[in-house]
Amino acid sequence: MNYLVIGGSTGIGLALVEKLIADGHDVIAVSRHRGELPLEAKFIELDILGDVAVLKDHLPETIHGLAYCPGTINLKPFSRLTADDFRKDYEVNVIGAVKVIQQVLPQLKASKQASILMFSTVAAKAGMGFHASIAAAKSAIEGLTVSLAAEFAASNIRVNTLAPSLTDTPLAASLLATPERREASEKRHPLGRVGTAEELAEAAYFLLSEKSSWITGQVIGIDGGMSTLKSF
Repeated sequence: MNYLVIGGSTGIGLALVEKLIADGHDVIAVSRHRGELPLEAKFIELDILGDVAVLKDHLPETIHGLAYCPGTINLKPFSRLTADDFRKDYEVNVIGAVKVIQQVLPQLKASKQASILMFSTVAAKAGMGFHASIAAAKSAIEGLTVSLAAEFAASNIRVNTLAPSLTDTPLAASLLATPERREASEKRHPLGRVGTAEELAEAAYFLLSEKSSWITGQVIGIDGGMSTLKSF
């Protein structure tokens, strides 16, 4: 099967690409840099903030799964957030996803049974200080998820979103940069640790695959219990 992974050269996206390839699928990875992508992955160099129309020249006739993995971590007190901060987070997380999905929709429909996966954050549901900009953008992703799931159901295209808490990826490196910061982050989670890219990739792979063929319109928390539990 053919899978398209946007933001596939690092973090969760890279872990997902590796799992898809290991299972024998054909993977097209889109990113600004190739990074450590496996040689088996077809690489398209692209900044999703720009023109994504170039995708149509590099895609097969059918795409069975699309994962949109780009994200931002922009943690500031609300008084220090600018309108440009909100715009940038929205552009990367929401507008980028919209542009890619619109571009790839014909190939998804052609597969007769496809899946779209996006990423939110635990902060979209659990109130957290200093998360106003990213929580606002990711909340839009959750709304987009259920809306597109309803609209695309007749075309047998499923749409779901994962909402992780802090995950050990390059994007979160500054938040885990010292033993003290890592310990503090781990203690905030009921399960006592942060997530890994591999754990999120496993869940992402499941939602992209036919094993989840009766799941659509869902926002699923993969967050060590942070969104629903209190640890005492």
